[in-house]
Amino acid sequence: MDLSVIIHNLDFMLGGLVLTFQLALITIAGGLLLGILLAMARLSSKPWLYYPATLYIHFFRGLPLILVIFWLYFLSPIITGQSMDEFLAAVVSFIVFEAAYFAEIIRAGIQSISTGQSMAAYASGLTVFQCARHVILPQALRNMTPALVTQAVVIFQDTSLAYVIGLREFLRRVNLVDAREARSVELYLFAGLVYFLICSAGALISHRLENRLQRDWV
Repeated sequence: MDLSVIIHNLDFMLGGLVLTFQLALITIAGGLLLGILLAMARLSSKPWLYYPATLYIHFFRGLPLILVIFWLYFLSPIITGQSMDEFLAAVVSFIVFEAAYFAEIIRAGIQSISTGQSMAAYASGLTVFQCARHVILPQALRNMTPALVTQAVVIFQDTSLAYVIGLREFLRRVNLVDAREARSVELYLFAGLVYFLICSAGALISHRLENRLQRDWV
């Protein structure tokens, strides 16, 4: 086994890892924001909010992510007449897809809060928006932090799918190095180790947060 191929191409591959982190972080931020809006709409008693949000969530949760990436990247030039940058196409695809999963996590977190708290907030004169912002969401976000961290780990893993549209993220760069050096065993073992270490760290954080929440509830 020749590890020199990893050393000689390390900077190139780590550049792809930086791009992977950028894609994951933007997706988490955008998906979480859109997910909050979708969760609030799904919990709404107004049909014009509930039904579109429910349809959106079920639609994207019923599709593979790679199909969403293909749709956006290859259909956008047909619809708009202009091709979309690979990174932008990946970001938009990931956000609209992952928001559906964030929405369900957030909805479950909101429903875990006692209705008595919202009733007390309304009785004190808070509006629905103020109640959600100052009373319900802060507690719900705290309860669902472990699930959100787990979903963030999943997103990091899913970023590897962006290679299908040519984005030079980490796995794509490993593939390019392998095409030139023909060292599949060394390179893909290295890639697997990197993903394993990062995702294991995320899983450990999620586990510790869950244990801390359980101690707080005792």
